[in-house]
Amino acid sequence: MSTLLEIIYQGVLEGDQSEVGAGVQNALETNHSPSEILDNALVPAMSEVGSLFEEGEYFVPEMLISARAMQAGMAILKPLLVEGGVEMLGKVVIGTVQGDLHDIGKNLVTMMLEGAGFEVIDLGVDVAPEKFVEAIKDHNPDILCMSALLTTTMASIPVIIEAIEQAGLRTHVKILIGGAPVTQDYADQVGADGFAQDASRAARLATTTLDK
Repeated sequence: MSTLLEIIYQGVLEGDQSEVGAGVQNALETNHSPSEILDNALVPAMSEVGSLFEEGEYFVPEMLISARAMQAGMAILKPLLVEGGVEMLGKVVIGTVQGDLHDIGKNLVTMMLEGAGFEVIDLGVDVAPEKFVEAIKDHNPDILCMSALLTTTMASIPVIIEAIEQAGLRTHVKILIGGAPVTQDYADQVGADGFAQDASRAARLATTTLDK
């Protein structure tokens, strides 16, 4: 890894937005390609952040800070990646289900997915079943991620899956779910393709789901 890519990598680990932004700009000016910066600095750094979280070295605040630093770099790279026709790892639509206004977990998953190289369409919170269906039709994602942070709003998940099935779209998209009250047993019960208990595992699960 070049010195500039190492600076970007360390900047993400340390959550230093200005260092990451400046590092990305400097790397571009010294002929590092946008895809090289993404694949060799930002993605590995966020993977390391995820590992540190799972090992208990980092906690949610540190993950958020690192993810925001990564996004500072992505803000510069995204237009260049699009312009250059660089293929992202995959496309994900994400949202918190109807009746639920919690967004911290969803936002962190979004950041981790972007850090893993996914294009993410964030529908926000309190998303009705028809909005998820519409987003699948409009964006043709590989994966749909749904978050429910309350036991009362978990009931929206099977309703959304049913709406997707009724629209004839179920075979077009993998469905991953998460949130404090959600479990693997519940995911199996409602017919989801996977469950992740935190943002780090969600990004890894999304990556492995593409290969299935």
